[in-house]
Amino acid sequence: MSPAINYLKFPFALKPDQLAAVESWMNNGGRGSVIYSTGTGKTEIAFESARKACILDTASKNGIRAEENPYNILFLVPRIILIEQNIVRLQKYNIPTESIGAFYGEKKNQKEITISTYQSTINNHQLIKDARMVILDEVHLLSNTAFSFKNLFRVITSDPNRRILGLTATINEHDTRYREIIEIIPPVKKYLIKEAVDDGRLAKPEIITLDVTLTSEEREIYRKTSEMIRNISYKLNAYDPGVISKILYQGGMRSKYAKEWFNQVKIRKDILNSSKRKLDKAVTIIEKHRNEKLMVFSETIESITKLREILKTKNIESEIIHSKIKTKERKLILEKWGTDFFPLLSVHTLEIGFDIPQVGIAIILSNTSNINQIAQRIGRVIRKTKEKSSASIYLIYAKETKDNNIVRMVDKAVGTKSSKAIRKSTKQTKITDSFK
Repeated sequence: MSPAINYLKFPFALKPDQLAAVESWMNNGGRGSVIYSTGTGKTEIAFESARKACILDTASKNGIRAEENPYNILFLVPRIILIEQNIVRLQKYNIPTESIGAFYGEKKNQKEITISTYQSTINNHQLIKDARMVILDEVHLLSNTAFSFKNLFRVITSDPNRRILGLTATINEHDTRYREIIEIIPPVKKYLIKEAVDDGRLAKPEIITLDVTLTSEEREIYRKTSEMIRNISYKLNAYDPGVISKILYQGGMRSKYAKEWFNQVKIRKDILNSSKRKLDKAVTIIEKHRNEKLMVFSETIESITKLREILKTKNIESEIIHSKIKTKERKLILEKWGTDFFPLLSVHTLEIGFDIPQVGIAIILSNTSNINQIAQRIGRVIRKTKEKSSASIYLIYAKETKDNNIVRMVDKAVGTKSSKAIRKSTKQTKITDSFK
């Protein structure tokens, strides 16, 4: 019997850049990371890389007989919802259903090609030990800051003959948190948003920045929390959340300070995400696109719950998706999106990996400074289709706060300068996007 991955057959031809990524990974000894923008076919690169690696590894010169040694492949994803999505994709690409397994929760079905989550694998290292190749989707999540994930990465890399492929839309190569990843599976090929847009692979994003001011009450809370955060950081002689997190578990007075530091950060975060004028601005945009599929990204469930309540007063139906929504319910919500309702309000859940090519409008409310998260959010709405060649991304931020960083981070993620919305009396006018 031939290894399952050998049956791989795409119903389309891979792009030259995808084939180049496969070749670069193979030339690096079957170990490395592919940094490709969301929507440019990272998963297909992974499958083709696995097929090529299998051909090489099962060649007679290596003394390996495929019928005696199945070519086990472990595909790790960050969330359960992505397991089914990848199983369907493998089936569509001609992989026998009986050779595909899912390993998570109560469902532990290990096969020649097994798809699991990072979390499910932490206590099931045998999955890794049985694998000839491991594919790490959103590899940046295996940062040095999480001990369990750090240990998992070391188990994966312990066998020098194991093929390892990391996939991510972006990773900061100079960030010390990713040092081990960069050293062991270094970037072998990059294809970022700007390049993909210029090549016509992705829809052209128009980033529209809209600034708002906090109310006087919000401004006072923001001022007090910021001052307390600074004072506590000074007392602890620590400013990085990772360092303060370690202090939190040390006990004593320093631990109490660390706990209060995180409490104040949460209060400030809630203010920035649930700002009245931010939500009002979002409602105005949603009313403008009342009958178009639209996504709203925020950092907190509280903020999108408030937004949903405001939309109800305007007779606009919306739905919320976050990590606490069960998979079956989530699927039903997505099926009704664009018919029963048009605004979909999300907290993180649809940022990673999930395919939603039909949507071309996004509103970003959050004040995240995580470049990976920003790239994922933008990537959700710039997947190109026959009907969509451009996408509108509204960035709402509170000026004169740390929210200002979001504009710089978005520009960095997209690789260009954002369009600035200019106020003329009570009207908002958009400048044409800088990709033209």
